[in-house]
Amino acid sequence: MAAPSLAYGTFVLSLASLYNRVLGFAYQVVLVRLVHAEGIGLYNMVYPIYVMVLVLASAGIPVAIAKLVAEELARHNPAAAYRIFRRSCVYILFFALFCTLGLSAATPWILRHVFVNPDVQPAFTALIPGVLIVSVCSAFRGFFQGLQQMWPTAFTQAVEQTVRVTVGLGLAWFLLPRGVACATAGVSAGVVVGELVGLISMLGIYLRRRPRFVLPMKAEGGFVADTRRIFSLAVPVTLTRFTSTALMSLDAILIPQRLAAAGLTLSQATATYGKLVGMAETLLYTPGILTVSLATALVPAVADAAAQGNRYLLTKRIGAAVRVAILIGLPAGVVFLLLPSRLCALLFGYPDAGAILTTLAAGGPFLYLVQATTGILQGLGRAAEPLKNMLWASIFKVAGIFYATAVWGIQGTGLVLTGYLIIMAVLNLRDVTRLTGCRLDWSRLLTRPLAASFVLALVVSGLTRLGGTGATGTLTALAGGLAAYLGVLILVGGLTPAELDRLRVLIGQVMRALRR
Repeated sequence: MAAPSLAYGTFVLSLASLYNRVLGFAYQVVLVRLVHAEGIGLYNMVYPIYVMVLVLASAGIPVAIAKLVAEELARHNPAAAYRIFRRSCVYILFFALFCTLGLSAATPWILRHVFVNPDVQPAFTALIPGVLIVSVCSAFRGFFQGLQQMWPTAFTQAVEQTVRVTVGLGLAWFLLPRGVACATAGVSAGVVVGELVGLISMLGIYLRRRPRFVLPMKAEGGFVADTRRIFSLAVPVTLTRFTSTALMSLDAILIPQRLAAAGLTLSQATATYGKLVGMAETLLYTPGILTVSLATALVPAVADAAAQGNRYLLTKRIGAAVRVAILIGLPAGVVFLLLPSRLCALLFGYPDAGAILTTLAAGGPFLYLVQATTGILQGLGRAAEPLKNMLWASIFKVAGIFYATAVWGIQGTGLVLTGYLIIMAVLNLRDVTRLTGCRLDWSRLLTRPLAASFVLALVVSGLTRLGGTGATGTLTALAGGLAAYLGVLILVGGLTPAELDRLRVLIGQVMRALRR
């Protein structure tokens, strides 16, 4: 059975990711208008804790399944591949049940000592069944990834997101008359229902489409040896992911607490936190749809150049990645700086969230650089470096949130988060330079995008004054500014004809796939 190409698998996952992110953005826009800032704040307090427990429940085993199944099939030993998969499923089931029961038992303590707002209880409780569902589904996704079949993962993720959006919005609307806490419980229930449908879809695919091998009569191997192989891969993955999700959870706990310490009521602190994570950060991360896909594609591209020992090709690919991040980051930062209140009013109905976006705007270009350089470092086989850099930057972030939020409120939080992104980008770029010896020509990388961004700022400012404050004026200013940016880039050679051709081809592929 021929394995699908890496390029095809990457394209399938990237297309599913694009679909999920676009649908997720639309979902966020509608959800904000439905449950308002306070409901968004309640949900975003509990969701990072849920993700952290998911990391513990799956224990990194799906990654081990994918790698070990691929290894055994490469050795023409499907019996061992299925044996490892079965044993991994038992481990995941055990950990998931343990974490689900433990989380259920710990819920009263968590609600009493961790969250500043007791209204999170319905949303938090509704998420608990998802721990077992997602963990089991992740094992099957790891199995198909080991077979180099990416479409089951892509298909089930798209199904899961579609159901999550539909059911979540429907339940939130139905429960809203009972209060915002009940409405956010509906959002959480939508997450769990989506995950359940995703699991059912994955089980159906496994039962009907899994490969049929002629297995030897004795397919058993050493229990201890298999366990050692599984957890030697799973443990480092778990530690890395747990660290990053724990830091996310700390933000979700600490920011509302420090906002309350700054003098806000519980309701005000929750709503303000909702404006930060549900509106300002949603907009900030939206251009990252492109840079996350870039980072995914960079891993094999950089690994290939490094394996060949081709210094020229490696430098070229690193420079191209940084350049794309800059080409996306600079205009995004300018737009967020010039149109923050207009964008937040147009999309979410909360123009005051624009003040938070203003403080985050300068961090946008650095966020996209972090995503690109993380992909480069992973391609170099140095995935630990971004984690170390995140830990160093997080020391600044946690200390800054603790002090700056209590003094300057949410504006202080935004400034600290911008500083965190700057530190991460600088540390990542330092490691890329140190590990590869590549010296980037920053004057060449920055000059043309800066010139185009300056024109973008002039056009947006002019059209904003002429077009009024309504939605039409905002969209006209945004479209005109981006058109001017792209036009200037082409005129000054910031985009080559070959790059424009590739961009047209890529857009055409995506549009055709979406129509199908």
